[in-house]
Amino acid sequence: DLSRGIGVVYKRQGTHRAADPRGAAAVPQPAHGGAPAPMAAAPPAPPAPPAAPPVSEGAGGPVRLGGSHAPIGPGPRAAEAPQQRGQAAAGTNWVRPPAGAPAVPQQPAPTGSGGQGDAAHPAPPEAPPAEPGRWRPWRFRMSNDVWGTPAVAGELLYVTSFEVHALDVASGRRKFKTRDVAWAMEVADGRIHASDGPTLYALDADDGSERWRRNSEAWIYALTAGHGTVVTSTRGGGVQAWEAAGGELLWETTGVQTDFENPESAPVVHDGTVYVWADARLKALQARTGAERWSYPVGDVASCGGVPVRVLPASDGSVYVVAGTRVLALDAVRGEVRWHFEAPAVFLSPPAFVPGPAVTGGGIYLADYLGTVYALDAADGRDRWRIATEARQSGEPVLVAHGAVHLASGKALYTLDAVTGTPRWRFQAGADIVGSPVVAEGRVHFGSADHCLYTLDAMGGQLRWKLATGGEITGSPVAVGGVVYACSKDRCVYALDAAKGTGQARRP
Repeated sequence: DLSRGIGVVYKRQGTHRAADPRGAAAVPQPAHGGAPAPMAAAPPAPPAPPAAPPVSEGAGGPVRLGGSHAPIGPGPRAAEAPQQRGQAAAGTNWVRPPAGAPAVPQQPAPTGSGGQGDAAHPAPPEAPPAEPGRWRPWRFRMSNDVWGTPAVAGELLYVTSFEVHALDVASGRRKFKTRDVAWAMEVADGRIHASDGPTLYALDADDGSERWRRNSEAWIYALTAGHGTVVTSTRGGGVQAWEAAGGELLWETTGVQTDFENPESAPVVHDGTVYVWADARLKALQARTGAERWSYPVGDVASCGGVPVRVLPASDGSVYVVAGTRVLALDAVRGEVRWHFEAPAVFLSPPAFVPGPAVTGGGIYLADYLGTVYALDAADGRDRWRIATEARQSGEPVLVAHGAVHLASGKALYTLDAVTGTPRWRFQAGADIVGSPVVAEGRVHFGSADHCLYTLDAMGGQLRWKLATGGEITGSPVAVGGVVYACSKDRCVYALDAAKGTGQARRP
């Protein structure tokens, strides 16, 4: 619904004009510098997520991120009132208890930890009898909290609920769970790589048997795995690389930034190279040896606007770097600058890259913390278009799929045309959107802090179905093979039909 306010910024003779789609007069803006034009009837800036809570210093004052003493520039004041949460659903009542027990309304998950009660629930009680072998929606309830984004590999779904649980994607029944806590986890090359903090271990992804275990001598807060190497990030500015098959330590380094020690700001691994932000430089290290291939002076936290440096290696041979208000395209082999772009406001999230020419939607897409979406030409950094939405404090990149740019800003999901920037539609949830939306088979799936999982038509934005759970959706949903998987703070993992949800009721 464009009438609820989305500002379109046009470039004309060095001046951007924000056009109100409701017919209000356009407001001139400087071509460079300053904040984007405010939207009509735009809601106040959403409360900050726990990982990086920006705090405004008076109306229009500088905004600061947790863990940093440097402001990121002027911005709207965050709403002072506590966020209104959706009421916890009394129960979805769409699953059948195991072992043929009578169907009863499902109550919200208990708030205490521990205890027994993990169970798989294969199908809605009101649904007609399923044909043998036919898949039906399911829900699995944990004994402890579940968090993050589920991972699907082959016939199993992996989710962290203190331990790692492996669930059968067809039935939702648990195949195994680990005996150790997993604060960080990644599944790759037939192994589960995980850490309980001081220990790194690898398990067989099919049966959960232990492959190897190593002491990192520091607290691991993030890890990534692939191509035979596991790279871990440790508190105090350390990075270690391990042989994925046997667990041997390949190399380690120190001096990596310590202002943002979270998975989103950890080193990026791509095509045999590890990109780390250390000593005010972006360094490209050989993944197997740690040898430095090149480095580029991106600056320290203060010079980067008090936000973490974001890195995106792309298939066109460039490494796209976002450092505060700057966007850089570096040659992936030599580290030389191909082009440079300067924006008026700070970027909190990494860019998104789409291969191909600009006329077909190829390019670099990103959004600043004020909610302005930029489309840059990947060849020379030219500013193709920019659109103002609403204040955005998410660290998730914009999503570009099938010629459309999808952007979660506060409670709203915006969809723009990737070639022209023309707004297509806007959908508002009951609370802030959590994680990143996912697009599959013409549908957009996303979770919200209002306890609901939403599915919209990707072209027109119409609501296809939504499921109210007993808690906030965590992480991002995953869509594979016509099934949507999502985790909720009601301690449940959900597997839903991507087209019909639970298959019982279909909303218009």
